[in-house]
Amino acid sequence: MLSGLILIPLICGLLALFLPFKNVLHFLLIFVAVIHVCLTLVLWNFDPQPIFDGCIAIDALGKPFLTITSLLFLMSALFGLNVLRGESHHYSAAHQGTYVGCLLIFLSTMTLVTLSQHFGLFWVAVEATTLSSAPLIYFHRNARSLEATWKYLVICSVGIALALMGNFLLAVALSSAKSAEQSMILKDLIANAPKMAIPWLKVAFIFFLIGYGSKMGLAPMHTWLPDAHSEAPSNVSCLLSGALLNCACLGILRAKEIVNAAGIADFGQDSLIFLGLLSMAFSAVFMIGQTDYKRMLAYSSVEHMGIITFGIGLGGAGVFGSIYHAINHSLAKGLLFLTAGNILENFKTKAIANVSGIKKVLPTTGFLWIAGFLAITGMPPFGTFVSEFSILKAALEHGKYFSAILFLFFLFVIFVGMAKPFLSMAYGTPSSHMVEKKMHEKILAIIPPIILCSLVLIGGLYLPSSVMKALKAAAALLGG
Repeated sequence: MLSGLILIPLICGLLALFLPFKNVLHFLLIFVAVIHVCLTLVLWNFDPQPIFDGCIAIDALGKPFLTITSLLFLMSALFGLNVLRGESHHYSAAHQGTYVGCLLIFLSTMTLVTLSQHFGLFWVAVEATTLSSAPLIYFHRNARSLEATWKYLVICSVGIALALMGNFLLAVALSSAKSAEQSMILKDLIANAPKMAIPWLKVAFIFFLIGYGSKMGLAPMHTWLPDAHSEAPSNVSCLLSGALLNCACLGILRAKEIVNAAGIADFGQDSLIFLGLLSMAFSAVFMIGQTDYKRMLAYSSVEHMGIITFGIGLGGAGVFGSIYHAINHSLAKGLLFLTAGNILENFKTKAIANVSGIKKVLPTTGFLWIAGFLAITGMPPFGTFVSEFSILKAALEHGKYFSAILFLFFLFVIFVGMAKPFLSMAYGTPSSHMVEKKMHEKILAIIPPIILCSLVLIGGLYLPSSVMKALKAAAALLGG
């Protein structure tokens, strides 16, 4: 089953690169997305045995990240199918084949990240996500998308190189353990952590934090993110923000497990808190006066990666809040990017000033746009409010009063920075041209964001016992 989750999208993705039939490509994309979701749901009731000598396995931390990745891919695939069918005459079969093929390979690599228990394999999988997603950012094949793609490749490759150095330093720390099992598999590393050379382990964690933090979009290593999210197709932006950033975060969480097991759980806590607040500060500064709504959503991703990192740095209940927030953010940001894609398709612009009166000309899209705004800014009763409140509560319980004040201040500034453009876009007066155009909302353009909106809303009102148990088990691996 675990091999199927990785190999089915990989094989189908490679096949799609050479298929000349558009309808077959569309079917293949949805077929793989549905199969992947079904296999992932089975894992919630059945724990398969590890494969490849324990290098690939599902654990409590990987399960929620795999689930949200699979769900978001299905939603983005449905939305992408709407775009491909609606503008089929603009894209050749070869272009669509590259798009579908890279999407499926991207799913395969992200799945491998969530299932990798070997640190070397994990690094390879994260690098593979970069290579498979780069052509997706360049989908529109213009100068801006080319610049965004190169910036993405260069900055993320530098980050991944630093993470590779972290692997080397971790191996050096492990060599001092003088254990018969010199393995880079997570469970073996945790078992040997108390015997590792602590100075080398500390340096390794710093490299993991900076390296994977670059891919995660933490400031000041975030500079690739606004361009990539803004220039990629909206359903790809949904995956980049809602799934890929989580994959990079998982690298930091895996490293934190080893640090905790070594008995130095406090090490790096202040660095995580600082990077979290710094990312929120950068987001707050660049959010104000933003003129591109997709770019605004990208800076929002920087903010929420900061919130997640801040919670991890707090430890305890903050870890639970962070993992829950990673899920809520993925749902809310998927909702917003897909809705933004529908706005872009109808208004033909990413400029905030040129979009007005969405509620009048696209009622459902306008409702989803406002709902997404409330969700992403942590308003009740959405799940993001619960997770952000959990993190704030943890900060107060740990006596981090100044950090808690900064946390609230940045949340307030970002809320104000996002409120004006969202409200003006939704409730402003539409141009006479847009009114006369009499736009209609395609079913595949609104169903996926409606589903995501419902899930993030339910997450704030009711959390099933199975999900609560899974989140607690994931947090427990990090001392939460």
